[in-house]
Amino acid sequence: MHAQRGVRIGYIDTEYILENVSEYQEATGQLNDKAQKWKNEIETKLAEVEQKRKALSNEKALLTKELIEEREEDIYFEEKEILDYQQKRFGPNGDLMLQKKQLMQPIQDQIFAAVQDIAASRKYDFIFDKSADVVMLYSAKQFDLSEQILRSITRASKRKQVQSKAERKAAEEEELVPEINEELEAREKALKDKQEERESAIEKRRQEILAAREAKKKEAEERRQKILDEREKARQAKLDARNQLETEATDKQTETKAAEDAKTEEVGETKTREQLLEERRQQKLKEREARKKELEEKRKKILEDRQKAKDSINNN
Repeated sequence: MHAQRGVRIGYIDTEYILENVSEYQEATGQLNDKAQKWKNEIETKLAEVEQKRKALSNEKALLTKELIEEREEDIYFEEKEILDYQQKRFGPNGDLMLQKKQLMQPIQDQIFAAVQDIAASRKYDFIFDKSADVVMLYSAKQFDLSEQILRSITRASKRKQVQSKAERKAAEEEELVPEINEELEAREKALKDKQEERESAIEKRRQEILAAREAKKKEAEERRQKILDEREKARQAKLDARNQLETEATDKQTETKAAEDAKTEEVGETKTREQLLEERRQQKLKEREARKKELEEKRKKILEDRQKAKDSINNN
């Protein structure tokens, strides 16, 4: 009779079953949100490390070699801590994989139990998982037991008490990252102290550079002011000398005029005003003729010199 019955084979689609379990979908959404939060946290910390690396590159001119090496070591340590944290969250044995396993295990147990019940009650010899590594080139719909497994899981889920749901939810939401130990807190405190010390050293160095710059600026301003004072003093001396010469010339002209006025007063007793004017005019004419004659003689001399030069060139 067993040979006449033949072999009974069925299959299930685990992915289809999981997509239709509301509790699994809700927990998966919460887990994805948590993973995205971890990812954003890691990206923020890496951005801060990169910002510190850029700040160190900009401040290298103000730092000593020891301070540069110390800050590079701190940056390396912080970056390593972030990468370790990333591995702890998303690594092969990280929190994400562990929580996925915790989330999948109850559903897988229910699927396995439902498969065992259906196989025993309906005399199935083989039941395969279509979403597993088994290659199924063809599968007839009448042998698909996924809906039956899904209904069995749904009925079992409804029979669970609210207290068990709350306990499972609390377990799913529980953080797996251990609390920070004392060694890490001490390390963070040491890093903070070093950072404050570095900032103090940088500020001190900056103040020294600013003070030296101000001293040089003040010295240059004093030299400039001294040069301007010397120039002003020399200019004032020239002006005083010029004013002295002008004063002397004015005094001389005043004396000459006074002498002429005195002479005029003496002559005025015997000569009339018209006679004096005529004498002055004649005197000016004589002076003009003398200057004209002198200019004429100079011109003739220049012409003679040019002619002599020309004759000398022709003779040569």
